[in-house]
Amino acid sequence: MKIIDIQEKTFSISSDIKNAYISFAKMDCSVVAIKTDVKINGDNVVGYGFHSNGRYAVSELLTKRFIPRLNEANEKDLLNDEGNNFSPEKISKVLMQNEKPGGHGERSTAVGTLDMAVWDIVSKIEQVPLYEHIAKKYGNGKFTNKIFVYAAGGYYYPGKDIPMLLDEMKSYLDLGFTTVKMKIGGASLKEDLKRIESVLKLVGDGKNLCVDANGRFDLKTAVEYGRAMEPYNLKWYEEAGDPLDYQLNSELSKSYKNGLATGENLFSMQDSRNLIRYGGMRSDIDWLQFDCSLSYGLVEYLKTLNMMKKNNWSSSRVIPHGGHQISCNIAAGLNLGGNEIYPSLFQPFGGFPDSSLVEDSYVTFPKFIGMGYENKEKLNTLFKKLFN
Repeated sequence: MKIIDIQEKTFSISSDIKNAYISFAKMDCSVVAIKTDVKINGDNVVGYGFHSNGRYAVSELLTKRFIPRLNEANEKDLLNDEGNNFSPEKISKVLMQNEKPGGHGERSTAVGTLDMAVWDIVSKIEQVPLYEHIAKKYGNGKFTNKIFVYAAGGYYYPGKDIPMLLDEMKSYLDLGFTTVKMKIGGASLKEDLKRIESVLKLVGDGKNLCVDANGRFDLKTAVEYGRAMEPYNLKWYEEAGDPLDYQLNSELSKSYKNGLATGENLFSMQDSRNLIRYGGMRSDIDWLQFDCSLSYGLVEYLKTLNMMKKNNWSSSRVIPHGGHQISCNIAAGLNLGGNEIYPSLFQPFGGFPDSSLVEDSYVTFPKFIGMGYENKEKLNTLFKKLFN
């Protein structure tokens, strides 16, 4: 049992949208395919991986540093003790050899992209959905094919007025979502409040709306927005300040009485632990958004979830950033609070298998094997085109 080929391609996910901090005009991502000598129904088992939006392609890190380590590794150093499947833990160890601690940066994205492909392989060899595999091996054995999802959007772009924002949000409601998210911080507070109030009239309740500042605010502005938004009773107020400014987040939590959310730009268990220790996060009302594909993959994510448990945080307070199928599988297999979804953006990577049904912001998955990519036609077609 061995890996016989690893390929990486860069794919554009650019658009004219903006959040409060960045434009996506030149956004791209890395996509990998890991081919093994294992055959099922006559075809080699291939695992696919990619990373979330918001971080650029990591081609050079993959092709010059991490992929060569896998290619040069001894076969037994990649397999589980029984020798009947690959070991994500051992592969992670190979990838991280001679890497100093700290300074996670884009390195965590490169490793997370490969890690995603490895888990796809492992669950395909087991011939089960990934969520079932991880529930039985790493969780409490309980899994579900139905999870909470919310529709993320509400970006800024040239000429987008409030009626256009409402048309976008209505399209998400028409798809079966009841909870949506929109951006703030890219306009004045006065204008943002108008945008929020308009969407609230559409979704009906503050608990059906999340807002995201993408780390734009200093403490004064974060508090000012918080005071203005508090009467709306929103589901959460996301990433008000820099993700590593734990003091800002802690101070904000003292003045803002409703739910806060952050964590998508923390790329290791250690950074996540510092948020829990120093960020003032409240385990009963706040939300954590750690993104598996950007933070060394599921091997590291399992360490983060274990750290949370030791600090009396329930996994149900985690709703990952990213909007893709590995996070859906983790939510279904490890009892997370749900998952973010981009119904109209960053396609074909976002979302879930084509025949999935969304009702009242809960998605029910059809039967699939592995990550479920083969059940998403446009994504599967892209993989075949990139790696044919």
